[in-house]
Amino acid sequence: MSNMIKDATPSSSLDCPVVDGRRELQRVSSRRAEVGGIPIHRLLPSRQRRLVGGWCFLDHAGPVVFKGEGRGMRVGPHPHTGLQTFTWMIAGRVLHRDSLGSEQVIRPGQVNLMTAGRGISHTEESLLEDPHLHAAQLWIALPYAHRHTAPRFDHYPELPVWRDQGVALTLLVGEFAGRQAPTLTFSPLVGLDLAAEEAATLRLALRHAFEYAVLPLEGEVTLEGEAFAADALAYLGRGRETLELTLPAGARALLLGGEPLGEEVVIWWNFVGHSKAEIAEAQREWEAGGERFGSVPEYEGERLMPPPIPWKL
Repeated sequence: MSNMIKDATPSSSLDCPVVDGRRELQRVSSRRAEVGGIPIHRLLPSRQRRLVGGWCFLDHAGPVVFKGEGRGMRVGPHPHTGLQTFTWMIAGRVLHRDSLGSEQVIRPGQVNLMTAGRGISHTEESLLEDPHLHAAQLWIALPYAHRHTAPRFDHYPELPVWRDQGVALTLLVGEFAGRQAPTLTFSPLVGLDLAAEEAATLRLALRHAFEYAVLPLEGEVTLEGEAFAADALAYLGRGRETLELTLPAGARALLLGGEPLGEEVVIWWNFVGHSKAEIAEAQREWEAGGERFGSVPEYEGERLMPPPIPWKL
């Protein structure tokens, strides 16, 4: 999706403080915005938290039901660099097209993963025959060594799914509970969707070297005795071995984690890089219509253009 992101200076601490023998949680508030004609809640990046492992961007889109003819999400051609776009579809259907010639409809329970690397452009459009949309849109920052990798697109229609105490767990990326997702990664990550069919309390094993966050998507989730409503991100930090969470029937949440990148990551508009000079060069090439980002076939509409870069080189 196309987004305007300014490079903030949020907390970089990876360790939540211990108070009275209990490790606290950081509460990260969402910001309401609109992307492609739909309402979204943006959690990352924010002034409170920038990264969770390689996860550098998180939008919760919907749930929404489009009303009226011609309504729906429509995001015109826009570029990306230095990242992977990661779409987890919960309800509705969206058509992805990109400058590699990829054309793929994503349906509920599936992941679309686009590796931008040195540069790619794409579009996203709701299918008009389906008025629903509910999704999580994330970005993963590519490590410095892989920032110029060749662009590619991958679609994952089948992911590991299992049930535990009335909760359906879907492994979106990485390894968890002895299961491995097929999703392409360039740094150690995990992504887990938890959908409570009935009220349940789960105790999840975590990796000590990972930092983690939990985002309730629907309903209120209680983490170690502290309640978090939908669209309030709970940052857990690193150094934890387990996490206890309670979900009422019908609740849904995302668990995200990964090893800290330990590298400078610069985010501006739809670009991710490891220096402001990289970002500025990418923006110049997109504005000039250079070959780096190609074009998206069969899309009728104008390319999206960025605002002026707010810093001097």
